[in-house]
Amino acid sequence: MSDGISDDAEDVVGVLTERIEARFGMDIGQLKAAVAAAPTANLDATDVVKWHGLLTEAQSVLDRAEDDLLAALDTQPSEVDDPTMGLAHRVDAAVTARDGRALVVRWLLDPDAPGKKDLAAERLARLRPRPGPAVQTSAPHRPAGTSAPASAWGTGRAVR
Repeated sequence: MSDGISDDAEDVVGVLTERIEARFGMDIGQLKAAVAAAPTANLDATDVVKWHGLLTEAQSVLDRAEDDLLAALDTQPSEVDDPTMGLAHRVDAAVTARDGRALVVRWLLDPDAPGKKDLAAERLARLRPRPGPAVQTSAPHRPAGTSAPASAWGTGRAVR
């Protein structure tokens, strides 16, 4: 984007891409290929690749919206018409989407981010095999000839 509405903000994608590459020790293309080949091998990498893709897509949408707005502003007299204001709102929405996705990527890259420890523990719990049901799922065995106590099944009277 040469017109420069958000040249500094565009660097967000570059900075986050560098952080991803440093974290996983490979360039983003290699990381995408590794995740495509084995998506469950490293769930953190899979999540980062997914959200990086969404981030770059949002940046592309923002670039197009800014270009459309700049072209419309070049043809405007001193007052901005409704269609051009619509383009300005489209740019604003695109910035919001891009920034939100950037926040997700930052969160994914930060091992100490709030909620990360709980998420890691939850993932581990889902991956660990369970020894059996947490609660008894069948009635206890009773020797032949014994009946269950009345309190276990109620008093035998109808409840009204």
